[in-house]
Amino acid sequence: MTQAPQPNQEPNILGKFASVVGLLGIALFFAGWIYRWSYFYFFQLEVTNLDFPAQSFLFVPLQIFLGDGWAIFRTVFAFLLAVIAIQLTLWLIWIITEAFVNTFNQFLSTRVIPATQRRRSWIAKQLNSLATFSSAQLRSVEFLRSLVNEIVIVSWVLIFIFWLARWQGIADARRDAGQNSTLPVVALITPEEKFALGRKLDDVFADPSLEKYRIIGDRGLFDDLRGKEDTDISNPNQPRVWRILLERGGWIYLFQALPPNAKANERPLVLAIQQGEKGHTVIRSPEVSNTK
Repeated sequence: MTQAPQPNQEPNILGKFASVVGLLGIALFFAGWIYRWSYFYFFQLEVTNLDFPAQSFLFVPLQIFLGDGWAIFRTVFAFLLAVIAIQLTLWLIWIITEAFVNTFNQFLSTRVIPATQRRRSWIAKQLNSLATFSSAQLRSVEFLRSLVNEIVIVSWVLIFIFWLARWQGIADARRDAGQNSTLPVVALITPEEKFALGRKLDDVFADPSLEKYRIIGDRGLFDDLRGKEDTDISNPNQPRVWRILLERGGWIYLFQALPPNAKANERPLVLAIQQGEKGHTVIRSPEVSNTK
């Protein structure tokens, strides 16, 4: 008589690896989306309108978790906090569950069972069946317990990833909007009839004509920029430096860097320039030129 083949007890390493990679990809995508959302929201831009490729969100989070020594330390610290928060939450759920089960069993044994033993109607039989559903049987529903544990773990991990990515996005945006920006200085040259703002190359003191232009909205925003479209670092206390934030979807986003004494809640004003048929010239530079 041949013996039945024993089931393979070896763990499915490939399946577990695929599950880990899938979860890691979801976490990285979530972190990348939150980082970009907070970064561009600082500049009053909506990330959903910038048309980034989906795969790019998987590489952005690397600087959140592994950008430098401080980022690695912050990631390890957040990981330890997440583990502690998960353990405390599961412990509280266990205490609440045990208290509920004990209270429920006590109620059944002292109220429901004696009442059903005196009455033998159909409702009494159903209540008696419910009473015999003991706490041991409630605890045997391992699927629900596992589901609750996974919900708790995933929730805390997403919470910590959200705050790490959001904090890093705002910090990087605040840095790039100030005097220590990593974004390039820009010189944008475009035809006169295409752009209402800007200085003439042959006469920087002359304002372009606004005869054929119309406006809707806050006229003060336009007036505050008019005459200040060029980079000027002659006053170290109030330098005026224009930088390029992004080129995406046929638009060029420029902004004037914040001064050194900018307030914590201050945001830079961003210009969105649409690329046209006549073309334009964009000059990028890591530093402001020394030419006067």
